[in-house]
Amino acid sequence: MRGLEHVVPGRTYVFVSNHQSIYDIPILFWSIPFQLRIIAKESLGRFPFLGWHLRRTGHMLVDRSRPDRSAIFRWASSLTSRGLSLIVFPEGTRSRDGRVRRFKGGSFYLALEAGLPVVPLSVTGSRHVMLKGRLATYPGHVTLTVHPPIDTSGLAGTDPRAFGERVREMLAPIAEADISAE
Repeated sequence: MRGLEHVVPGRTYVFVSNHQSIYDIPILFWSIPFQLRIIAKESLGRFPFLGWHLRRTGHMLVDRSRPDRSAIFRWASSLTSRGLSLIVFPEGTRSRDGRVRRFKGGSFYLALEAGLPVVPLSVTGSRHVMLKGRLATYPGHVTLTVHPPIDTSGLAGTDPRAFGERVREMLAPIAEADISAE
């Protein structure tokens, strides 16, 4: 891991990561020394133990076809008022080939309206550890890069999609670094 010096312990952030593998979540929770909560697709709540854990520990499960934005905003406000940070995967799903897909704007709307700093994270190599569509794990080398936070104070009303594209352009070159080596 590199770049952790960019974040200040005790501060609240919205961490934004590319998504290559189911393994990204334990990697990030292990590596980032903050109390993190995620917004996950509602279908994960149907998995025994995983769903129970997500609900019991305060993560948000969202029906992606009908997201309740006001409920998500209330949940996020409650988290940040308690000093917790949020981690989002704005691609919406895992990448099969390691390329960082277009970011959805919803998670950025939250950060922009709340004035929370956004910390881009580049995960490289996790897709080789656990391939999308398979439950087997393989040995591999994963790199996590923590980019400097982006201050969003005073940016309420900014187009979240345009802001998300700016973040994607920042983390994608590092996240996609292992593609050319294949």
